[in-house]
Amino acid sequence: MRKDKVVIGFLGTQLDSGKGAGRWEKWRPTVSLVQHEDVVIKRLELLYTPPHRELAHQVGADMATASPETTVNLVPLPIADPWDFGEVYAQLYDWTQAYRFDTGREEYWTHITTGTHVAQICLFLLVESRRIPGVLVQTSPPKRQRLGDPGSYTLIDLDLSRYDVIAQRFGAEQQDAVQFLKSGIATRNARFNALIDEVERVAVRSRAPILFTGPTGAGKSHLARRMFELKRARHQVEGEFVEVNCATLHGDGAASTLFGHKKGAFTGAAADRAGLLRTAHKGVLFLDEIGELGPDEQAMLLKAVEEKRFYPLGSDREVESDFQLVAGTNRDLRTEVAAGRFREDLFARINLWSYVLPGLAQRPEDIEPNVDHLLQRAGEELGRSVRFSNEARAAYLRYAQSPEALWTGNFRDLSASVTRLATLADSGRIGLPLVEAEIARLRWLWQPASDARHGLAPAAGAVGRDELAALLGDEVVESMDLFDQLQLAAVLQVCRQSRTLSDAGRVLFQASRTQRTVINDADRLRKYLARFGLDWERAVRG
Repeated sequence: MRKDKVVIGFLGTQLDSGKGAGRWEKWRPTVSLVQHEDVVIKRLELLYTPPHRELAHQVGADMATASPETTVNLVPLPIADPWDFGEVYAQLYDWTQAYRFDTGREEYWTHITTGTHVAQICLFLLVESRRIPGVLVQTSPPKRQRLGDPGSYTLIDLDLSRYDVIAQRFGAEQQDAVQFLKSGIATRNARFNALIDEVERVAVRSRAPILFTGPTGAGKSHLARRMFELKRARHQVEGEFVEVNCATLHGDGAASTLFGHKKGAFTGAAADRAGLLRTAHKGVLFLDEIGELGPDEQAMLLKAVEEKRFYPLGSDREVESDFQLVAGTNRDLRTEVAAGRFREDLFARINLWSYVLPGLAQRPEDIEPNVDHLLQRAGEELGRSVRFSNEARAAYLRYAQSPEALWTGNFRDLSASVTRLATLADSGRIGLPLVEAEIARLRWLWQPASDARHGLAPAAGAVGRDELAALLGDEVVESMDLFDQLQLAAVLQVCRQSRTLSDAGRVLFQASRTQRTVINDADRLRKYLARFGLDWERAVRG
């Protein structure tokens, strides 16, 4: 079914004006809409302000003469100031809300050649947001003015999916931003990549607080700074990136560092101090280890985040600072709230955008690209090219990606390791002996954590015969060889010391997994437990 064409547009107080017979020799954009032989306009909704009522009636009459089949509805809008964006948008919005659009029978063109620039922008926004369904139409005069020549018109569809080149450009720009946040490192971990994709969208669209949770060295501070640099490149911030580790703040110095103070506010306050919140005005404030803040500082921070103003110590006058807060913590703030150590209202305020950064041990597939990145950076700092031999590279990555490599310090450990290798490499070549020595160093570094993780401390999580009997029943345990009892008890011990089924599987199958083409430690462990009628929940909880 062919739909009727309906045009919505403002009266052009200058372009549509004219009196006498000479007006027909002039190109008038609104009148020209009904003069095209290839299009029939069923109805025109002609918007105008009350001072131009006479002109609106004349243009309506001229359009009736030029196109008797077109119905012209004159729509007065009580706009006092046509250059007031808020007023113009509010009037147009209210009109669109009351208008009965019938997209099943009518197609809508919104004319943006006439009206003030403010009106044109408002119409654009209403079409882009689909408050006015349809497309934009822009009219242009003929190159040479001739009587009856309506010029030309162009339809503009704001559905970007119909413009592949534009859509591809937006997609490429987003991917560039994602790569910027990842420092150009081609990470392969699906969970981390999905996290960064969302962080990119939030970074460029929102100024709300963001919370990064993760172990020390997981990259919270680095990601916060990259977010700031991305926003600055988009001209979304004018101020600076201000970073502070809240674990270093104590006593009066904590509030003074953050909120500033007046001279004489406390012993040693010899002069006024602005404080870091004011330094971060129109920029980004990164509070690392926010869970270390004391209760007073938490209360003051909540007010500063919500109201953008606060009292410096010793001052009876508020100051203002409009900053975006990014917070980092290695604690589970939900637990801290439940224990009464962290304010519930502050947690709710900073938890709108919350992301858990996985540790390096949970991203073994990302170790290789990060090693390459760190090695290149170390070479630049040393002023020479540094490379692994093939044998050394394979040996280092095999160990680095194994469950034996705990990476308790995460990227700080990895960066220190690569820096040592690059510094000690003779002629810029990292050989196997150097890698073996570095592996021995890392094993020594992580030995206490490894002992605790694998239950080598006395009676750490040991599972005895009585617990096996409680799980499986006395008759089942009696029918098992002692070998099978000891093996199952050891497996259950590892399960209870691991966070997930996959983590336990990596520990238990740490040697054989390297010889498999398809690695599925979780499935292997699940099948082993099933032999005894156990699943992960029962194995962990008993």
